[in-house]
Parts: sequence; C-alpha cells; structure tokens
Amino acid sequence: MFESIKRQGHARSLAVLCSLETRLDRFLQSWLLLAGLACAVRIISAPLTDGGATLGTITPYVLLIVAPFASTLLALRWFEDADQHAQPSTRLAFVGRWRSIGKNEATAHPLFGTSGIMVSLLVGMLLNVPMRAAEYLAAMPPVPRVAPHWLSTLHFAMSLDVVLFSSLYMIAFVAALRRAPLFPRLLVAIWTADLAMQLGTASVVAGTDGLPPAVAESLRGLLEGNAKKVLISAALWLPYLLLSKRVNVTYRNRVPA
Repeated sequence: MFESIKRQGHARSLAVLCSLETRLDRFLQSWLLLAGLACAVRIISAPLTDGGATLGTITPYVLLIVAPFASTLLALRWFEDADQHAQPSTRLAFVGRWRSIGKNEATAHPLFGTSGIMVSLLVGMLLNVPMRAAEYLAAMPPVPRVAPHWLSTLHFAMSLDVVLFSSLYMIAFVAALRRAPLFPRLLVAIWTADLAMQLGTASVVAGTDGLPPAVAESLRGLLEGNAKKVLISAALWLPYLLLSKRVNVTYRNRVPA
C-alpha cells in the first residue's frame, strides 16, 4: 500500500516537473500578460489628480513586469549546462556523514534529479513571484507627481523589494531546475537577504519624518508577515536541503557514507 502511494506520488511529481521544463516559456508569456494587465488596472484605478501618471509612476510597474522575465532568461543561459559545473571547492553543508562520488556516478544514481519533494520546492519558488507581486499591488498605490517624503521613501523601498526578490527567486528556480551545484547555498543566501531586506525597510521607513501612525502600523504588519514567511520557508526547507539524499546526490555529488 505504502509503496503504491509512493510510486503514484513520484509519478505525479515527474508530470509536474515535465510541465515546468517544457512549458516554462508559456509560464513566462502568461506572466507578462497577467502582470501587465494587473499593473495597468492598478495605475488606471489610482486617483492621480495632479496630471495623471508620469514616468516615475509607471517605472516601478514596468520593472515589476520585466525583471522576473529578464532574470529567468538570463538564468536559463547561465545555467544551461549547470549539471556539468564543478562542485564548489569549499563545503558549507556539514550535517550528516557523506561520501563524495564522481559526476558520472551521481548522474547514473536513481535519486539524481529534481523529482519527488524537490518539485514542491520548485513550485513554491515559482508561485512566490506572483504572490509577492499581488501583495505589492494591493498594498502600494501609484505615487503621484507630488508626494510626501515618507510616501516616496516607502514606495521606493517596497518597489525595490518586490523587483529584486522576484528576480532572485526566479534565478534560484532555474538553478534548481537545471541542477546547478550552487543552488542550495544560493537559496539560503536569498533567504538571508530577503529577511535583511524586511528588517532594513522597517528601519528606514520608520525613521522617515511625517509617517502617519496608521501607515506605520500597517507597514509593520506587512513586513512582519513577510519576515515570518521567509523564516517558515527556511525552517521547512533547510533541513531538507541539508539531509535529503536526492539533494546531496543531485547538487553535491555525494551519497551516505
């Protein structure tokens, strides 16, 4: 019974993985279309009474649409033959007892690849981009031509956050999909930077003169929520990245000793 469920789960993960690998171009096209429509609606529906939308108003939304798309295309080029890249000279994952094997032996191993539970991590990184964009569009209205300093500072910080980390998570997604040896440490670095970004944004915006108390309270809740999501993701997936036999075979070319 258990083996049957396990085989069915693995077959489903292979089907999802095949979709991710063969239909990534369709996902990117859908992103451009849906993100473009969402941003256009957000700009049009904003009460900009001082001359309408300006270049400064539109630029953050253009970057939101284009940056994840462009970073994915670049990552596909960077990691085109990633599973042939050399292993890092210094190991950072010391948990467990492992034995290094050659690249050919690792590639021939039954656990080599990104199927199984790894697919859930891939899908999670992919979905993080539209979810993050939706939160940004819901929380941040377009900035008018003349805006108070606190609003300009807040909008810049939140725009930088969504554009930068949407791009970084897509790069990590491609690195994982292409089995790049640096993927585990890349994802940990992104988690660390993401958490630092939430704390830094809270510190910078909170110190801006004129910030209304109601906005400060809403911002605190939003940033706390973002930080908690990063910490939960790290708590759930870091043990897997360290201890999974599949991860160690695929990304570190080593098996249990």
